[in-house]
Amino acid sequence: MTAPARQPVYTRLVEGFGTVTITPVDPAADAALIHSWVSEERARFWGMAGADRELVREIYEDVDRRTTHHAYMVARDGERVALLQTYDCAEDRICECYEVQPGDVGVHLLIGPSGGRAERGFSAGLMTAFMAFVFSDGSVRRVVAEPDARNHKAVARLERSGFVLGPEIELPEIDLPEVHLPAKRARLAFLGAPVPLPQDR
Repeated sequence: MTAPARQPVYTRLVEGFGTVTITPVDPAADAALIHSWVSEERARFWGMAGADRELVREIYEDVDRRTTHHAYMVARDGERVALLQTYDCAEDRICECYEVQPGDVGVHLLIGPSGGRAERGFSAGLMTAFMAFVFSDGSVRRVVAEPDARNHKAVARLERSGFVLGPEIELPEIDLPEVHLPAKRARLAFLGAPVPLPQDR
């Protein structure tokens, strides 16, 4: 029997951009697409360039089993365009690199290939939906990003989205039977929760 398709956990209409839908990754169904994205040279900072499709599936099966780490496929008007991952900073290797505060949630973002059709405002439209989704959980007080320090495009994108840059850090290597993450030089960036308007209180 075929497992039922996973249902979206968040949908947002971004004015002038389209409808963004966020759905938990299905490792079996999504591994091929994710593999095609992470195998591209443009995704070298994602750190999975040498992984084959089966390893990609195993990695996201491991994420799927966790309660502190989550992975989502992101679609714009029905077309899958990005991979979003969130994690509890207190339960991640990043906790060794800065003073974690209550309500800190980390994010990783991989935007899929454009197919050669660059579109002005595309990244900004996605970021608007991503941040709205993350902050829709009332317990989140701050979003923490840690792109590779050499990934200047990602750092610039975060700055344009309102993140405040922090120091460079050295994320330690993790070498466990179920997961291996090499050490990484990263740049911290922080975005505080928006102040609610009076009618939102």
